[in-house]
Amino acid sequence: MSASSAFNDEKGGSSSVGEPEYGHDPASGGIFSSDYKRHDDLKEMLDSNKDSLKLEAMKRIVAMIARGKNASDLFPAVVKNVACKNIEVKKLVYVYLVRYAEEQQDLALLSISTFQRGLKDPNQLIRASALRVLSSIRVTIIVPIMMLAIKEAASDMSPYVRKTAAHAIPKLYSLDPEQKDQLIEVIEKLLADKTTLVAGSVVMAFEEVCPERIDLIHKNYRKLCNLLIDVEEWGQVVIINMLTRYARTQFLNPNINESLLEEGGSGDKTFYGSDEDEDEDEEEKEKKAEVAAMAKRKPYVMDPDHRLLLRNTKPLLQSRNAAVVMAVAQLYFHLAPKAEVGVIAKALVRLLRSHSEVQYVVLQNVATMSIKRRGMFEPYLKSFYIRSTDPTQIKVLKLEVLTNLANETNISTILREFQTYIKSMDKDFVAATIQAIGRCATNISEVRDTCLNGLVQLLSNRDELVVAESVVVIKKLLQMQPEKHSDIIKHMAKLTDNIQVPMARASILWLIGEYCEHVPKIAPDVLRKMAKSFTNEEDIVKLQIINLAAKLYLTNSKQTKLLTQYVLNLAKYDQNYDIRDRARFIRQLIVPTEKSGALSKYAKKLFLALKPAPVLESPFKDRDHFQLGSLSHLLNAKAGGYQELPDWPEAAPDPSVRNVEVPEWTKCSSREKRKEKKVEKPFYTDSEGESGPTESADSESDSATGSESSSGSEESGSGSESEESKEASESEEEEEEEEEEEKKKKKKDLKKPVQERVFLQTIAPSSTLKSYELLHRITGEGLSVEYCFSRQPFSPDANMVAVQMQFTNNASSDTKNLHIEDVKLQSGMRVKEFPEIELLPAGETATAVMGIDFCDSTQAANFQLCTHTRKFFVSIQPPVGELMRPVFLTENEFKKEQGQLMGMNEITEKLTLDVKCRNEHTIVQRVTTAANLSRVPCGSDKEFAGRTVTSGSLVLVTVATKEEGAAQLTVNCEKMVIGTMLVKDILQALTQ
Repeated sequence: MSASSAFNDEKGGSSSVGEPEYGHDPASGGIFSSDYKRHDDLKEMLDSNKDSLKLEAMKRIVAMIARGKNASDLFPAVVKNVACKNIEVKKLVYVYLVRYAEEQQDLALLSISTFQRGLKDPNQLIRASALRVLSSIRVTIIVPIMMLAIKEAASDMSPYVRKTAAHAIPKLYSLDPEQKDQLIEVIEKLLADKTTLVAGSVVMAFEEVCPERIDLIHKNYRKLCNLLIDVEEWGQVVIINMLTRYARTQFLNPNINESLLEEGGSGDKTFYGSDEDEDEDEEEKEKKAEVAAMAKRKPYVMDPDHRLLLRNTKPLLQSRNAAVVMAVAQLYFHLAPKAEVGVIAKALVRLLRSHSEVQYVVLQNVATMSIKRRGMFEPYLKSFYIRSTDPTQIKVLKLEVLTNLANETNISTILREFQTYIKSMDKDFVAATIQAIGRCATNISEVRDTCLNGLVQLLSNRDELVVAESVVVIKKLLQMQPEKHSDIIKHMAKLTDNIQVPMARASILWLIGEYCEHVPKIAPDVLRKMAKSFTNEEDIVKLQIINLAAKLYLTNSKQTKLLTQYVLNLAKYDQNYDIRDRARFIRQLIVPTEKSGALSKYAKKLFLALKPAPVLESPFKDRDHFQLGSLSHLLNAKAGGYQELPDWPEAAPDPSVRNVEVPEWTKCSSREKRKEKKVEKPFYTDSEGESGPTESADSESDSATGSESSSGSEESGSGSESEESKEASESEEEEEEEEEEEKKKKKKDLKKPVQERVFLQTIAPSSTLKSYELLHRITGEGLSVEYCFSRQPFSPDANMVAVQMQFTNNASSDTKNLHIEDVKLQSGMRVKEFPEIELLPAGETATAVMGIDFCDSTQAANFQLCTHTRKFFVSIQPPVGELMRPVFLTENEFKKEQGQLMGMNEITEKLTLDVKCRNEHTIVQRVTTAANLSRVPCGSDKEFAGRTVTSGSLVLVTVATKEEGAAQLTVNCEKMVIGTMLVKDILQALTQ
């Protein structure tokens, strides 16, 4: 088919057989095909007046881009539609422009004014897309415009736009690094953002622009730790990695005592050492021992902020995202006390069931961890056994871990596994197994002979690679105890006729030459055979033949003198200059002549000096100075952009830098507030207002003293009274009468059993409501307090959540003056205190209700619970389901509202229902227990509706059940943070 006919077919709407693709380019495959009519149909559709055609054209163009096709020639036609009023078209145009803005900068610059208008669009997606395109234009002339747009977006009401502003910061920084100071100001502002959607993005911007400015993290540290559980998975990884480095600069090493003892105990001497060096080593040992003793005497106390980080990251080990689990694992490895690091082992082993790419990264980290923390992986030894379906790189890493975990207890099991692996058809894997056997023999002396015997048996294997690798490993093992294994050396000498692998032949010759005194009869014969085949050997073998000849000449010159001269003469004319140079050097060194230098006297010492046995170490040793999971750790070399993992500080920095200042209005005590309210009474008193039954006893005594002072002032006055003073005195008399009546009522109330007394309007909680402990009786010195969310309207303020509290006096003495002080709240939150409980006799119980406006967040309300003798610091943190109130909706209303909360306002999760939770009644009960929602009657699925207490944001929940316990949970919510947390709680309720 020609290019023109193919184009006509596409123009007519037909497509190639079997591949009906959007935006298909039939001319792209031909070398000489003309493309002057390329995409004419798309250009016509983009120029039309119908939004439907433009939308179809943009869908085809974006599909082309997704498949890797070049659509840059459509840029002029697409950019015309940047001002299109249709939102769907505009979004796709912005997607296209982000892709090609950098390539077509001149044309993109023509649309700058349109992008600036898009930054003020009512739709948050359009505002974010406009900023994304603007930051993709890599032209320095528009840097001021980009900076202004980022600053405005950082203050946008939509967290999605603020998130996009954070993404644009690194782009602008890479374009113009001189803007760093201004960008840091924006980063500082966004770091203070309390939205989980923004947290991960701004931390990434921080890492790209100013990772050294840890002072920006101080006041946001605790907030980031608390928000971490609700941040998106990508953001969790970024925040955890940043907090790992932050913690290494701000907290003390929790394993300081252990590390000092290890350093003090490691006094390995060098191979060549003088007496002075030994004296210095002894002095260093004494110093280290003193340091270790001091560390023992001063116990380590973990900083509360350090513990906060470890506590808040631990639940993320259950994340479904492997990157998050790996991030938490590296954090625990670098920061946690040795006794607590073990919790990450189970999570890492669970990841080994993932695909090979995840396994590879996990095993890289486990191989490093298992060197220093062997004990935490020993219970999971079988998880590292190798399967026949594993790729070679996974097999090699599992071998590495098994070798690191080998000890006297499990070595027999591991060697049986290795024995099976040697029979594999994968030759690289077999070679790695033989090396692993050698390492096990080196590390565990009890099995050295067993391993040597097993390797010797492999020398009779038919596969040359297996034999060659065995020879190399045996050579290393024999260097440790050569005198005990002369039989093995003799056996290996006989293999020179059969083994053809150069490295193996060279290793055998080196062994015979090094330990020729142990095989005096065999070594000369081996040299004779090697001299015959010298010219046909590889270079590495020739060099070892020369070395063997030199050593035999020095130890047994009568038998080998002529052979040595023959070998040296052959080497003298070899094609390789290294071999020629070696032959001349050795001749001058070992054969005495008149011209021989002074070194010839020391020939024996040079050639026959004792050499230290090789240390077979893991290639992952000492990799832990790189942050685990980083590219530098994977490559074992510092990669570009890598940030070093800081060393632990010797002294703990000031922890107060992480304290966040509380606004002044929250610092004054609640009792002082009540006094101020009593002094500043309105002219007309309201029995249901502040002077009503919610007033405390303290305020009554204050009013009494106030009336006495006022009467005193009247007596000392001039005696002239105006109408205002008369009215004021009359109102004071009325107040005193009301207070006396209230006192009488309270006295009558005190005569009743305490269980019958009600302070404010208490509501009997339903049996399904969960109670939480606020104060334990031991901590409270006999006073215990429990609270529950009563799910009833709080009458004084409809925007508050009613919290019902039950006080129990378990002590032998009465408790007096129960009240709240020093309330500390996050911005926007409010508290309506319960009235003071004057007396709680021993062994009795009282109930009170307080109101808290959590401002649609799960942040805790902190305050002091005070008695007449003590003050207890307590906090109330609500589950997300208690921040709602039920709303009645018909099925039609529910569907209508749900249709308006799609896209970013919808979260869908598939789940398998618990066996006990597969009937409709149980599902409804568990959902309504997890969240204060009402059931939508007659719905096709199980549907629930509610609104948040503070802002009235709509929350819709659907549970659609299928066969065999499968179900789908859908949450539509105007506030995505609320929706995300609610999904987790409902999933937990339905699957447990």
